[in-house]
Amino acid sequence: MAEPGRPRRPVFLDAAAMEEHGEVVDPVQQIEAAHQSAAVLVGTGRAAHDPEVTARLVALVEQVGLSTVADLWSERPARSLPGALWRLYALREWVRQAPLEASREYAAGVRHTVVSHAVAGAAEPPGPDELAELLDAVLRGVFEGDLAVALERAAAFCRVVSAGRADVTEGQAPADQAASLLETAADLDAAAALWRQDRLV
Repeated sequence: MAEPGRPRRPVFLDAAAMEEHGEVVDPVQQIEAAHQSAAVLVGTGRAAHDPEVTARLVALVEQVGLSTVADLWSERPARSLPGALWRLYALREWVRQAPLEASREYAAGVRHTVVSHAVAGAAEPPGPDELAELLDAVLRGVFEGDLAVALERAAAFCRVVSAGRADVTEGQAPADQAASLLETAADLDAAAALWRQDRLV
């Protein structure tokens, strides 16, 4: 039970859970909720100027779960605010859940993508801790820096990992995995351009 006078954390229900409770899911409302929640999250973080608020927003997945974030945003277009946020949080979670794999692939990709490595801004050598800090820094940039730069850093990260994945598997990495990462990079760069034009919604 919540302490008296203490605000409760909101409960997020996905479509299946809402249907189990007898609630009808309106696809239009789901779309509106995705875009509104993304705008509120970014707006709140950027207006707060508070490192503690930023830290909580960066760690959103630990608070509500990746599946909840996916239910909110993963179905939205990649070149939209909720779609871009979903990709940032998913990348951060991958680095947290598979730190050795992520650092091995990133490190292998650096020599093939020197410029992208510089844009991403990972510390040297790019081990598990350094990549975790990189993805945290990217998300902090969404809330307290230049959001477009944060998206471009994430895009560069994807390009380095894509190159490294092929290298560490001697070219045997599934083609769709490499293509997916490069597509994500292109989408994040496009989202950065839209933000600069005040058109990322």
